[in-house]
Amino acid sequence: MPICIIVSPVQESADEAIEGRLHLVDSHDPQVPVTDLGVTRGDGIFEVIGVVHGRPLALDAHLRRLANSAAMLDLPALELEAIRAAVLKTIDLDEHREELSVKIVVTRGVEGTGVPICWVLSFQTDDHRAERAEGIKVVLLSRGYPHDIAARAPWLLTGAKTLSYAINKAALREAARRGADDVIFTSTDGYVLEGPSASLIMKFGQRIWTPSTAQGILRGTTQGAAFEVFGRLGFATAEVLVGVDQLAAADAMWLASSTRLLAPVRLLDEHDVPVDHDLTDTVNAALLDTAR
Repeated sequence: MPICIIVSPVQESADEAIEGRLHLVDSHDPQVPVTDLGVTRGDGIFEVIGVVHGRPLALDAHLRRLANSAAMLDLPALELEAIRAAVLKTIDLDEHREELSVKIVVTRGVEGTGVPICWVLSFQTDDHRAERAEGIKVVLLSRGYPHDIAARAPWLLTGAKTLSYAINKAALREAARRGADDVIFTSTDGYVLEGPSASLIMKFGQRIWTPSTAQGILRGTTQGAAFEVFGRLGFATAEVLVGVDQLAAADAMWLASSTRLLAPVRLLDEHDVPVDHDLTDTVNAALLDTAR
């Protein structure tokens, strides 16, 4: 059964104990008002954390990204230690499955109150072992913006992990209609960006690249952890601007996410992509080992 904890994400007084702000609730009972702006407008943020053998992957990075998203949406400053405690308590109360996921959701709350609502929910992670081992089919889809949209129009909130995921899900449905598993978004001026729910990692010889977050894309927590592993293996890692026309020269390519880890791309727009199985297995094993 999923574990759900409601947490007060904003400290009201200096002597307010964290434990008293965590409330275990029945995940099947109603908890969120129908007037909550997260429900009526998608006005909120979230993070999903992979958990292996009872230990969260890259929890600090997820909390930093949550705080950054909150700042971009002009939400009140979040008390991250209370949210961290809720995540750890949720994991502790779960059934300690080999792999599970924990989602943090923060909404703006009921309109007019100015009080955000936050909850933490555990759920069963899909089995991604086949994708890690065999690879995935991916298509390129336009995101409809130039690569420098974040600088031109910061109010579009590119780079924030918001609850407004309708476009991301529509892109995945379009990929399925084309017989593919996932998507890499591209800019209107010819650069590669990210997936709907994953970061792109590319290998060019001894160089490992990911698209620059200056393009208004989300900083990947799993991508960051993977870059540490690649660095230990002797690769040079960097965030760069990568043109769509450069993808054909890649020696390997992965989509990286908190629950799937590194899934190698084996087919891109019906063109074969080299798959480095040994390197994929090595990096994924190292990522999983950090949670043991």
